[in-house]
Amino acid sequence: MRQHCSFTTSNPFAYKGALLEWSRSFRKVLWLDSNAHTSKYGSFDFLMAVSEQTVKSVSINSMDELKSFVGKNQDWLFGYFSYDLKNSLEDLVSQNFDGLGFPTLHFFQPSKIIKCNGENLHFLYLEDCAHEIKEDFAQIKSMINLEQNKEDYHPIKIKMRIHKDAYFEKANTFLEHIHRGDIYEANFCQEFYANKVTIDPWETYKRLNAISEPPFAAFMRLDDRYLMCASPERYLRKQGTTLISQPIKGTSRRDENTTEDENLKKELAQDEKERAENIMITDLVRNDLSKSALKGSVAVEELCKVYTYKQVHQLISTVVAEIRADKNPVELIEETFPMGSMTGAPKISAMKIIEELEETKRGLYSGAVGYFDPEGNFDFNVVIRSILYNARRNYVSFSVGSAITAKSDPEREYQECLLKAKAMRNVLETGE
Repeated sequence: MRQHCSFTTSNPFAYKGALLEWSRSFRKVLWLDSNAHTSKYGSFDFLMAVSEQTVKSVSINSMDELKSFVGKNQDWLFGYFSYDLKNSLEDLVSQNFDGLGFPTLHFFQPSKIIKCNGENLHFLYLEDCAHEIKEDFAQIKSMINLEQNKEDYHPIKIKMRIHKDAYFEKANTFLEHIHRGDIYEANFCQEFYANKVTIDPWETYKRLNAISEPPFAAFMRLDDRYLMCASPERYLRKQGTTLISQPIKGTSRRDENTTEDENLKKELAQDEKERAENIMITDLVRNDLSKSALKGSVAVEELCKVYTYKQVHQLISTVVAEIRADKNPVELIEETFPMGSMTGAPKISAMKIIEELEETKRGLYSGAVGYFDPEGNFDFNVVIRSILYNARRNYVSFSVGSAITAKSDPEREYQECLLKAKAMRNVLETGE
């Protein structure tokens, strides 16, 4: 079904910018980049998938279609699940304002896939366009270090959907629910946005990615809708009969002073409130994975391990499980979505309260972007640290959140949100 051709290069990372520029002519694009982070659960350095309108391929907009396609182990699919998929998985609704208008889910069968592993660039093209591999490689190679004619940057004024006093009021309402026993943790998110603006999504993504260089970065174009994602978090990976989830809960700023930075890292590792957040969500993820796992196979490989990124330190846990070989991969998504780190616990109760207190529909934010491969394996991130853009509506948005627990201080949670918003805000307001 696909033709495979490989090229060896001494500097494959030089192709990253060229591939992004090359993708501008396609209406459907998904770029995934590990930013040179290595782990035992990684599968490539970076990957570009595009859909060419002249080549017959599949587009999928429902879970039933997705389950049918993936169950037949046919080919690669790339796309996303928005947070609001929860409404069809559980008895839930989303009636808040939505300025972006992303479909609930969308997957496409790419006509062209270019994947980097080590020093090798692998071209996996559908047969209808396989004759274009050498020509495309030459074109991409010619675009390395090619200077783009960038227009003067026009700063964008970002507005807050929830102002500080309202944030405190809502955070205290979450605390009332916690003290009453309705929930014991909830991820409370707020939107930052701008109307009547135009951005260059490719350049915006490059600037955002350069700030933090996270392991689950993504750029997506779906016609006139765009995702620019600098996510550090994995939602779920299926690797053979192994499931891997890596929830993040617990954040600390970095410091330019090495000694102070090391102290901040140690403080995060020992912070009772941050560890409690992480452990509660890790337990929720264990429960989610147990729905499909073989008895006794769910294990916590890492608990509250500090990972350091360019902007922040984070507490990350790694939960693994074994599943039956004949399990439909899409059912694994249905049983675990959305990621517990973006909801709270108990999960359904937390999502209901979130819907009441947040001002906007989350849409793709808090959802997951990634792929299914021909063998039914998959890997999806959590859509956080992301800018979303609807070019037709001239609407740009990003959201951030923090976990509210019994020990939460609303002022501290508010400051955590501002810390997480800093990169996206700088990129949009200053172009840096």
